[in-house]
Amino acid sequence: MTTFLREARQTLFPGDEIRHGPLPPMLVAMTLVTGLIDAFSYLVLGHVFVANMTGNVVFLAFASAGAPGFSIAASLVALGSFVIGSLLGGLIGSRLEQHRGHLLTLSAALQALLFGVSVVLAVLGGNSIPVTAGYEYGLIIVLGIAMGLQNATARKLAVPDLTTTVLTLTIVGIMADSRLVDGRGSKAGRRLLPVAAMLIGGFIGARFILHGSVIAPLVLALIITAVIAVSAQVLSRQDPAWVRPSGPAGPSIR
Repeated sequence: MTTFLREARQTLFPGDEIRHGPLPPMLVAMTLVTGLIDAFSYLVLGHVFVANMTGNVVFLAFASAGAPGFSIAASLVALGSFVIGSLLGGLIGSRLEQHRGHLLTLSAALQALLFGVSVVLAVLGGNSIPVTAGYEYGLIIVLGIAMGLQNATARKLAVPDLTTTVLTLTIVGIMADSRLVDGRGSKAGRRLLPVAAMLIGGFIGARFILHGSVIAPLVLALIITAVIAVSAQVLSRQDPAWVRPSGPAGPSIR
């Protein structure tokens, strides 16, 4: 338990940690954003995810088989938008990969801008479930691009166990690397944080949508990403050691 709490504390409050600096808590916050946005997309825009592409591929299969409540068009648009966002994130990453502070600042600022556009679209769409016909695809496109950008940025930042979306390997790693099976250590204190963040984000997003304002998850996501962008800019201003490339974070499963 002591090790668990220490790992969690070091992830959320890295202090003078040199290798990744303040990046871990920022990526945990971005994982919470994932939960908020996928709660909105699934509950408001129909059975579609704009961040978790594994689910979208399965939804596409369901829709192709004729299962009710699923849309081939919505799944394909979400996948295509995510690809565009990933390409954009990859382009930004290739230009700014030598300075992770600048990379995160620009990426989070663009993501906040896209969330701002989504808020406008949601308001124009009636701030209701479902949104007015014609606006749902605009929201899927904007949010899909934003989440593709976020995922590509997290990949370029290369902070282990903090991909902001993919939790499959994270959960597997907790158990497969556990000392209970003679592993090297599960790092459960660190690895459970993104799981909890996505769970909390999804819960908050669903509560807002079902009992409050439909646009609230989008507004909250906008605020969080804007704070991340400003924080990354301020904290990297003196060119600290953590802004330098860290190397690949390892494979991930979509």
